[in-house]
This record gives sequence, structure tokens and C-alpha cells, in this order.
Amino acid sequence: MSEGQRFQLGTIGALGLSVVSSVSIVICNKALISTLGFTFATTLTSWHLLVTFCSLHVALWMKFFEHKPFDPKAVMGFGILNGTSIGLLNLSLGFNSVGFYQMTKLAIIPCTVLLETLFFSKQFSKKIRFSLTVLLMGVGIATVTDLQLNMLGSVLSLLAVLTTCVAQIMTNTIQKKYKVSSTQLLYQSCPYQALTLFIVGPFLDALLTNKNVFAFKYTPLVLGFIVLSCMISVSVNFSTFLVIGKTSPVTYQVLGHLKTCLVLAFGYVLLHDPFSWRNILGILIAVVGMVLYSYFCTRDAQPKVIEPLTQLSQVIINSIPFLCCFMYFCCCLICFMLLKESESDPLINVENGVNTVSESSPQKLGVWSSDKDLHA
Repeated sequence: MSEGQRFQLGTIGALGLSVVSSVSIVICNKALISTLGFTFATTLTSWHLLVTFCSLHVALWMKFFEHKPFDPKAVMGFGILNGTSIGLLNLSLGFNSVGFYQMTKLAIIPCTVLLETLFFSKQFSKKIRFSLTVLLMGVGIATVTDLQLNMLGSVLSLLAVLTTCVAQIMTNTIQKKYKVSSTQLLYQSCPYQALTLFIVGPFLDALLTNKNVFAFKYTPLVLGFIVLSCMISVSVNFSTFLVIGKTSPVTYQVLGHLKTCLVLAFGYVLLHDPFSWRNILGILIAVVGMVLYSYFCTRDAQPKVIEPLTQLSQVIINSIPFLCCFMYFCCCLICFMLLKESESDPLINVENGVNTVSESSPQKLGVWSSDKDLHA
């Protein structure tokens, strides 16, 4: 197997791991936040990063990877910036409506493209920009509902977008500049990210929820879900660095919108969340945009003298994750149609006891809702 083929398979594996782990942690956190009432998202994220660092330290002790130190100032700045971006995203969600928060997430891709064009002279072809437009339009149709604006929420959203874009660009740049792997970078930056969120997490969660994380009643069931969430987060954090290192920050954001569509489909099929044909149309348009993005990226990356058959095979390989997820979504819709006739689904009955946010009812700004982050 050639080096190029191994790289393609590694990229596909990274994309698949990112999708599976992210959807899994959303399912786990949905039960933890919505059903069990543990709404301390920022503190939970600090625990995720702490467990990730401990897991990587064990892996280093077992010699699964080699420790490669590099510029400590760059590592510290990168780690603090990553932790800050997570905190700002949570603040943005807490002080904005769900619809405006979705617009914030959609703004990350064009902002990343703009920053890479201005500061790194990276060129994006018209066809790639067109595919990204189709993708963003589809995700917008599927997810964006109300657009309630307020000054504080808008400022927080702007800061969240900027810090997230810079952090993801730095992830790709640092790995290439210092020739470190995603595992080595994650291992060195994790302590700074965890420390940043561990310090500000309890105060941030108290501001958003009016509750104290240390006063929460930790039952064995809650502790079990927290442990499960932390274990899954190791895969989520690792795959994030892996995908950005192997592809680009823009591709990672495209993958993130794919995961959003999958979470919506899962909630509709299994958890009976509110859904409409507008959501279905938006998801289908988004999937088309993802496949087009994969196709145009592959074609632009290949030399012009490459044989058409080889180029086609590379396009098919790169599109496999998107196509598989599209088939998964179609299968989910079919299953839902079959299950809709039966009203005795045990999982649906469990979810009937949970209050969910209606798309038609506006969110009260400045007040945290335990379901807001699930719908976001």
C-alpha cells in the first residue's frame, strides 16, 4: 500500500471516529443534562480534558506515542485560547436564542476562510466556495429558527467565533510547523485547556444556571453518566486534533455541520424531538453541499495530469463518510415511518416526560435552559 493510500485511509478513519464519538457524546450528555438535570456544561468539559490528559499520560507511559516537547509559550497560548473559546461558546449559548447561536456556528466557516485567505494567502476556488454556500444554506434551513438579538449576546458570539477560528487554524499550523502529531499536541495542550476551564467553569456555570456545581446531588446514576461522558470525550478530543491535522480547519467545520444533521436525525427518529419537512430539506441540502465540498477539494488537490479513473476513485474514497451518513439518515427516516404507527416505544415514552424547547416559543434571553445546548 502506497503512502498516499495510507494517508487516505487514515483521513477516512479520522473522519469516521470524529462522527461516531461526537454523536455518542451528544446522546450521553442529553441524558445527563436533560433527564438527570446536570447542566454544568463548562465544568463537565474541564473534566473531559482532565480525563483526556490522564489517558494520554498512561498511553505515553505504555509507549504508544513519543513525547516531543516544543515551544512552551506556543503550547500555553494555544491551550488557554482553546479553553477560552469553549467558555465563550457556552456564554454565547447562554445569552442568545438557539437560532442566533446556530448562526454563530455557521459564521465560523466563512470567518475561517477569510482569516486563512488574509493571513496565510490560502486560495479557495469558486467551486469550493459554492459548495460551502450550499452546505451553510442547508444547515441554516435545518437548524436556524428565531433570531433574537441583544448587545451582550452579539459581542459574546463575535468573540466566540474569532477565538474558535484562530484556535482551529493554530491546531493545523502548529502540527505542521513543529512537525508534531495530533496526539503529541493534544497531550501538551490539555493541561492548559483543563486548567483554564476548571478555574472559570464553576463561576461560568453558576452565572448561566443560577446553581452551584458543588452543591449538586451526585447520585450513582449521575456519576455513571459523567464517567461515560468523560470516557467518550477522550475519543472526541483526539479525533478533533486528528481531523484538523490531516485535513484543514474548514473541513473540520464541514464535518461538524454533518454531525449536527446526524444529531437532529437521531433526535427525530429515536427521541421523538420536534421535526418538520423544513428540517429534512435542510439536512438533504447540507449533505449535497458536503459531498460537493469533498469532490471539489479532491479535484483541486490532484495534479492535472492524473488519470480520470484514479481521480474518480479518490473522490469516491473522500466522499465515503458523507455518503455513509447520508444513507444512515435515509435509513433513519424509513425506520421512523415504520415506528410511527406504534405508540409503545419505551425510549419515546421515557422522553415524553422531559420538557423540550418548542421552536415556536421564543427563548428568554440571559437565562439558561437545560435543553438549549441539546437543540444547539
